[in-house]
Amino acid sequence: MPDLSLLTTETRNLKSEHIDELSTLEMLTLINREDATVATAVASQLPVIAQAVDVIAERFARGGRLFYIGAGTSGRLGVLDASECPPTFSVPPALFQGLIAGGDEALRNSAEHAEDSSDEGARDLVRAGFGIADATDAAALTPDTLVGIAASGRTPYVLGAILHARALPAFTIGLACVADSPVTKIVDLAITPVTGPEVITGSTRMKAGTATKLVLNMLSTGVMVRTGAVYGNLMVNVKPTNDKLIDRAHRIIMAATGCDRYAATRLLIEADSVKVAIAMQLLSLPRSQAEERLAAAGGSLTRALHPDA
Repeated sequence: MPDLSLLTTETRNLKSEHIDELSTLEMLTLINREDATVATAVASQLPVIAQAVDVIAERFARGGRLFYIGAGTSGRLGVLDASECPPTFSVPPALFQGLIAGGDEALRNSAEHAEDSSDEGARDLVRAGFGIADATDAAALTPDTLVGIAASGRTPYVLGAILHARALPAFTIGLACVADSPVTKIVDLAITPVTGPEVITGSTRMKAGTATKLVLNMLSTGVMVRTGAVYGNLMVNVKPTNDKLIDRAHRIIMAATGCDRYAATRLLIEADSVKVAIAMQLLSLPRSQAEERLAAAGGSLTRALHPDA
């Protein structure tokens, strides 16, 4: 086993060596100051994150999906981001998938032992149908993308999954919070926001976890923007399935078109889609023609409204 004490995520933070002697306000101020360094670490990776977004978006256009895989905090954050995309952007649950060492039980109860098996990481990808367009047709391979998440960059479960994915026509991305880790050496693209020693030694649910959440937010949101799920900064793919979302849908239509709430309500009833409602109003088209215009623009409201831009 490698010497974990050499990892920056495992070393002691000199600034917090006496945290237990501080007042509560001083303690929280220290944590906050350390947290403030995370944004800078993530900013250093923006060019690489941008590459990742463009690659994933292009592979989505060819039928690919995005899989996150990790253990412990890393796995939970991946599952969280994947599970929030369908309700936020009204995409099929299969488009974003999160896998965690130990399975769904590990979301609530720790299963640290599960991260030590590289074979299990590969097996979990197989069980999830990674790289296969139709689980009944093992020969039909799709351009899926795998994001292996490991704060330490050395989790065997994640390494095993990445090596399996590389044997397929899949793109692999590594997300680690230390430099020059094993994960970053075997992926097609490495994202490494180096967050340094944690306030509580080795507690990577803190700064490393925060950096991971920020990066995953950028990946999923960026891909959805690039693939037309957003118009301006409006969540036009929202599916109005409860009172809150119906109200949000009305407000989105009003903001995009300048119409009043009564007109927005009428448009949503007629269109049964926020995107179609906006297209109907701004292009003065009936529903069927608005739907055709959107389909021709690949679902992008921006391109449907401004085809020559």
